[in-house]
Amino acid sequence: MTVRVFSDGDALAAAAAEMIAALVGGAGPVDVGLAGGNTPAATYRHLAQMRLDWPRVDAWMTDERYVPPDHPDCNAGMVRATLADRVPMRLHTIPWLESVHESARSYERALPEFLAMGPDGLEPHLVVLGLGEDGHTASLFRECPPPDPARDFVAIEVPERGWRLTATYALLGRAHHTMFLVAGERKAEALAAVLAAGSDLPAARVSREARDPVWLVDRAAARLL
Repeated sequence: MTVRVFSDGDALAAAAAEMIAALVGGAGPVDVGLAGGNTPAATYRHLAQMRLDWPRVDAWMTDERYVPPDHPDCNAGMVRATLADRVPMRLHTIPWLESVHESARSYERALPEFLAMGPDGLEPHLVVLGLGEDGHTASLFRECPPPDPARDFVAIEVPERGWRLTATYALLGRAHHTMFLVAGERKAEALAAVLAAGSDLPAARVSREARDPVWLVDRAAARLL
């Protein structure tokens, strides 16, 4: 695990964009799983200004709220506004269907179209994740039962938050590269708790199971480390 601390959120976002650009460079198709949130959004704005071979890139959502595509809380809407509508990449969004479980199953069935298959299942190339103040990442919450390890994408009902659709621990754990973006003093306690030895928070589990996780954090978020 690598932790890099930056002076502020903008410096973090600029560095994260450079790292993402380096990881999706090269030849042939490449995929990147994208998160919602303010810090990822700032990163995507930087990324949209970069000259890359964007038609090679398949972007997909690591999680989503069960809301219509035009809802202001839709993660994919944010990704479109900050990145996908500005560059010629392919963005694979989660379908808004009558049943939340049907939406999750439909997206899960589509994943093999743009994720490579490895010996143990689908293997994302890069996943970009955030961190909630309660230690969640993607839509994996401590108060919810862990998803079926045989599944790659599921619907989860989160108390007081409603339905979410999310990549599972199993799918995220098979990613070749895992990047966490954390900024702001309000995330300091969660970040310290997640990085503490033996933490049972969802983001800690994802980090622990990742091949080589990189945490990009700003000074405010890192104040308790």
